[in-house]
Amino acid sequence: MTHDVIVIGGSYAGMAAALQLLRARRKVLVIDAGKRRNRFAEESHGFLGQDGVNPGEIARKARAQLSAYPTLAWAEGTAEQAEGEKNAFVVTTADGARHGARRLLFATGVSDALPEIGGLRERWGRSVFHCPYCHGYELDQGRIGCIATGPMSLHQAQLLPEWGEVTLFLNGSFAPDAAQRADLAARGVAIEETPVARLEGAADVRLADGRLLRFAGLFTASRNAPSSPIAARLGCALEETPFGIQIRTDAMKETTVSGAFACGDAARVPHSVSLAVGDGAWAGAQLHRSLVF
Repeated sequence: MTHDVIVIGGSYAGMAAALQLLRARRKVLVIDAGKRRNRFAEESHGFLGQDGVNPGEIARKARAQLSAYPTLAWAEGTAEQAEGEKNAFVVTTADGARHGARRLLFATGVSDALPEIGGLRERWGRSVFHCPYCHGYELDQGRIGCIATGPMSLHQAQLLPEWGEVTLFLNGSFAPDAAQRADLAARGVAIEETPVARLEGAADVRLADGRLLRFAGLFTASRNAPSSPIAARLGCALEETPFGIQIRTDAMKETTVSGAFACGDAARVPHSVSLAVGDGAWAGAQLHRSLVF
């Protein structure tokens, strides 16, 4: 069977795109590995109409709504390979199944490369975050730690005082110049030069000199890359951003491979559920137009 569109990735962006296509009565196959980026978080915030809702519940409800459309097919598994060209793509999954489509949409999301600090990975999405708009309010203006990963962390530290009293842990990742230090001081940001040894408790920072500093929450800037290499294997160009690597697309969300599109965190910055949904809805409409015109 040849589908109109295969969507690789069934999280927020992929489902938002699929919805537009299903409502145009197009045959859509969604292939999903079931690993949402925000699966570690208990609540999702900043998404109008869904503020404070468990992100898994948002995804479950969205899938249930998609399932009401008869032209949807859903495959649980990992898409390993994409080949072919516009109007004649083939996607192979990990179990060896092959699926044909006229168009492809990569909505794979991204992986987070986190600082190598003991205890950080276990707290990611629970008490260590990347987005203050998503998680800052719930810290109730408490003390906030910002663990630097590079020069981009300066911007994060400058922004975070909107949500609480901030300490920036340089952790050997970069050295602010005099002007940057003065700017941080003016914003009330304390700079800690002693390296971080590990995280303890809910959001406590143990320093290399033995001191323990307690915080309501921690932020750090992870480096991102598409969670699957499948788009690159097809030949889609990637590009560097201040946050990492993403799939290059044009204004219509088409990649450098004709007939292959990309959306969501894998193809735009910055990242949030609401922005991913909007990007997916736009991509779905443009995919439909590409089939019509």
